[in-house]
Amino acid sequence: MRLSTHYPVQRIWTVQLHPQADGPALVCSHCPLHTPRLSPASARSAALTHLAQHAQREVIPKHLRTCQCRTRGCCWHPRHRGCSGPIRLALSCGSGGRLWRLADICSACAAASRHTAVVPDTLLNSQRSGSVGAPTRKRRKPACGAGDRLLVQEMLTYLAAALPRFSSASARLLALQCALRADTRGNVRLPHGLLRGMHVHGRAELWSELAYAGWLQCAAPREPHREVHLLDAAMHAHATGRRLRARAAHWAMHPTPLILPQATPSALRLTALALAAHTSGTASSADADLLARLSGQAPEQLEDALDELVRFRLLQAWQHPIGQEEIFWWLPR
Repeated sequence: MRLSTHYPVQRIWTVQLHPQADGPALVCSHCPLHTPRLSPASARSAALTHLAQHAQREVIPKHLRTCQCRTRGCCWHPRHRGCSGPIRLALSCGSGGRLWRLADICSACAAASRHTAVVPDTLLNSQRSGSVGAPTRKRRKPACGAGDRLLVQEMLTYLAAALPRFSSASARLLALQCALRADTRGNVRLPHGLLRGMHVHGRAELWSELAYAGWLQCAAPREPHREVHLLDAAMHAHATGRRLRARAAHWAMHPTPLILPQATPSALRLTALALAAHTSGTASSADADLLARLSGQAPEQLEDALDELVRFRLLQAWQHPIGQEEIFWWLPR
C-alpha cells in the first residue's frame, strides 16, 4: 500500500471589523476570537496585530507553502500572465478598511492584486530565528546601496497597505523613517535635527495623522528629540540589524540616484524614492499600479510626477506603453 504524505496547507487568515454602536468588533475567521469593543483609532492596529500573531505562530516549511490565490482560481485580482515568483506573505485590505487578509501568495499574484502589499520577511522572521537552541549565524552584510534599496522597497510596500489610503505623502515619508529606526519594542527616538532636515519639524498635523490611523502613539514632546511608540505589531519584529536599518533610513532621505532637495513637495520626493528603490542600472521598470500605491497617488498623478522628474533632469525619459502593466524609465547618461 502506498501512503501519500502530500496534504494541502491552508495559509489564509482573515479578520473583519464589524461596526457597532459602542465601537467596532474584531472577528477572525480562523479562530474563536472574542474582543471587547475597540476604538476606531485602535481597530486597524488590532487587526494587523492579530494577523501578525497568526503568521508568527503557524510556521511551516517553505516547500509546503503554495499560492493560496491560485488554489481559489485567482479570484483576488484581474487576469494576468500566471503564477510565478517566490511565495510570500501578502497583506490585503478590502471593504474600505473593514476587512484584512494575510495569505501566502506568489509574487505575480501579489503584484496583480489591488490594495495588497508583500509583508517583508525581515518583519516576520525574527521570532523564528531567535528560538532557543537555534544555531546563530552571522548575517552577511549586504552590498552598499543594494541592501538599502531592498529594505526601503520592502518597507514602502508594507506601508502602502498598512497605512490608510488617504495618508499624505509627508506622513508616509515620516512613517518610513519611524519604521526603519524603531527598536524591537516599537519605540522610536527621532532627533529634532533630523526632523528639521526632513522639513517636518513642528508639523504636529503629521503626527496626528499617523496617530489617528492607529499606527503610532506620541509621547510628550521633549528636547532634543521626539519619542513615539509604533502600535503596528509587525514593526516590533525586525530580523535586520538596527545599524543596517538606520543606514537604509539615511539612504531613503538621499535615494541615489534620484535625489531631490528636501524642500521639494513631499509627493514628488516620495515618487522619486519609490523609483529609486526599484532602479538598477540606467534602464529600469516596475508595475504601474505598484508605483502608484507606493507613492500614494492616482495613476494620473504619478504620470505628472514622472514628468516633473524629467523636468528636474533626474530622469532622461519614461514610458508606459499601451496595453502593458509596467512603467519604464531611463536615467540620464
